[in-house]
Amino acid sequence: MKKRFRPVHIVIAAVNAAAVAGVLILTAVGNSAARSQRYNYAYENWKNGSKDEYSQISCFFSDDAGFDKNEIRGVNAKLIGKLSEAAVNPNGRQKLVPEAYSASLGKATIMGETGKHSETEVTAVGGDFFLFRSFDLVSGAFFSDDDLMQDGAVIDRQLAWNIYGTDNIAGKAIYINNVKLYISGVIETPRTDPEERCVGSTPRAYISYYAAGLISGSGGGYDEFDDGMRTVSDFRKVTCYECISPEPVERFTYNAVKKELSERYKDKISIVNNTERFDPKPRIKALKRLDDSVVRKDSIVYPFWENASRMVEFKLSFIYGGRRLLLAIPLITLIWLIIVAYRAFMRKKEGLRRAVGGFVSEKTTELRKKRTDSTEEKKESSEK
Repeated sequence: MKKRFRPVHIVIAAVNAAAVAGVLILTAVGNSAARSQRYNYAYENWKNGSKDEYSQISCFFSDDAGFDKNEIRGVNAKLIGKLSEAAVNPNGRQKLVPEAYSASLGKATIMGETGKHSETEVTAVGGDFFLFRSFDLVSGAFFSDDDLMQDGAVIDRQLAWNIYGTDNIAGKAIYINNVKLYISGVIETPRTDPEERCVGSTPRAYISYYAAGLISGSGGGYDEFDDGMRTVSDFRKVTCYECISPEPVERFTYNAVKKELSERYKDKISIVNNTERFDPKPRIKALKRLDDSVVRKDSIVYPFWENASRMVEFKLSFIYGGRRLLLAIPLITLIWLIIVAYRAFMRKKEGLRRAVGGFVSEKTTELRKKRTDSTEEKKESSEK
C-alpha cells in the first residue's frame, strides 16, 4: 500500500527547505557585505599566498590621547621582540611587521595651477598607509616614506575634477596654505554604500607627515631666519595606527598590542582585530551589547573607512543572528524526527524482537535439518 504524506508533513518539509534556503542567502549576503570592506583584508595581500597565519590590528585614538610617531617605534620594537621570543624572525627583505599611521588635519582649501580651488578634507599619512587602504588608482601612483621627496599628494577623483577638470593630472601642482605639493596619484571615490555614507561629500587629499609639517608650521609651514634657512614644523600626532603581523598562536598580535597600549591609554583607545571582526561568532555576541554600537560613549576619532566597517558590523550582527535562528528550524526538526523514530521503535520493539527470533529459529531449524539429512546420507553410503 502506497504511503500518503499528511499535510503537516508537507508543511514541515516546506518550512525546512525555506529555512535552509534562507541560511544560504544570508550567508552569501553576509560574506558579500564583509568583503566589501576590503581594507580589513590587507593582511591577505601582504601574506601573498603564504600558508603562514597573519593578523591585522587597527588602533584608534582620541585627539587628546597623546599617541604619536615616537610611540609607534616602541610598539613596533615590543611586537618584534615578542615575535622573536616565539621564534618568528624576518625572512629576506620583507618587513616582519608592516605598519601605517594617520591623522586628520581637518578641512583646508586646495588650489590648482589654474586658480580653481576646492574645500578638502586633508589627512596626514605615514608608513605603509596605502598598503592598508583599498583605494583604486585612477592615474599616477601612491607615494611612500621611502620616496626621496616627501611633497607628494594623493587626491580623489572628485577633487581632481574640481580643480583641474580631469583626473589625468599626476605631476601637477596643488597649493595648501600656500605650500606647494605635487599630485602623486588620483584615486577613485568610495563606491560601497557604507563608505559613501561615511565619507561625505567633501573631496579628500592624503599627504605625507613631512608635508603636514610644512602646512601646520607658521608662515605656510616653515620658519624663516635671517640666514635664509628654513625649518619644518614637526607634525607627529597619530589617531589611527595599524599593523600586520605573523600569528604564531591565535590572537597573538591583538593580545600583544592590547597589553602594550590599552592600559596606558585606557578610555582614549579602541583596538580592533580586523582579522576576525566579521566572523559570525563575535557578531552574534555583539547583539547582547548593541547600545555600544549605536551610542558613542567615547571621544575616539574614527576615519571614514572604520566607520563604514562599523556599520557593516552592525548589519552583520542581525544577518548572522537571523541565520542562527533559521538554522534552529532544521535542527529542531531533526531532534523531532529522532524522537518520533525512537518512539516508533519502542512501540514495535517487541514485534521486531519476535520477528527476528522467529527468523533465527527458522534458519536454525533449516540448518539442523540439512545437517541431519547429510549425516543420514553418509550413513547409508557407508552401509552399502
